[in-house]
Amino acid sequence: MEIRPIAYFRSPMTSKFGIPRQSGLVSELTGSIVFEPRYRKMEAIRGLEDFDYLWLIWEFSANAPSESLTVRPPRLGGNKRMGVFATRSPFRPNNLGLSCVSIDRIEEDQKLGPVIYVKGADLMDGTPIYDIKPYVTYADSHPEARSGFVDESNWQELEVVIPEAVSKLFAADEITSLRKILSLDPRPHYQEDPERLYGMPYGGYDVRFKVVGKVLTVVDCI
Repeated sequence: MEIRPIAYFRSPMTSKFGIPRQSGLVSELTGSIVFEPRYRKMEAIRGLEDFDYLWLIWEFSANAPSESLTVRPPRLGGNKRMGVFATRSPFRPNNLGLSCVSIDRIEEDQKLGPVIYVKGADLMDGTPIYDIKPYVTYADSHPEARSGFVDESNWQELEVVIPEAVSKLFAADEITSLRKILSLDPRPHYQEDPERLYGMPYGGYDVRFKVVGKVLTVVDCI
């Protein structure tokens, strides 16, 4: 079977570094789905306005396919291996991702046709999307389900300090999203050097920060 993108994702996150590790973790983060010319017709999404969430099937386009049978989940600190099919690792045989995102709004653009604005995505800017399906509660919601090792490991968020000079570079909703993204600790979990300066592309800027203990401080933004 040959699959081709039906759309591409647009986001302020232009690098895989810093992308939330799961959809829904940063509910304020807004992106948009721009269809390929063949699908730029309102009839293709007729009825979608009555749904609140979408499933996106997409490609980890920044990664090469991996044949490794085990991976190191960040949730486990990057020090313990689990089976690739027991995780949501981006390093997979077929590089396919699955994300549930909320629909913010749908607008019809004169040139781009219907554009779907969504929140809570974990997709990088330019990510190819292969299919879109509506989320339906009777089939997709299982609040009583076990979540394996995820249930057994606590995720402690970082305290984030952003100087006023940096905050002024972004709109209020953008700085809220940035703060949440940074609180999830975008670093590889095996790195604990308090002197190391990290850089993360966001909204057209390179956000530079350091982490000491459980406090992340933005140093500058260029």
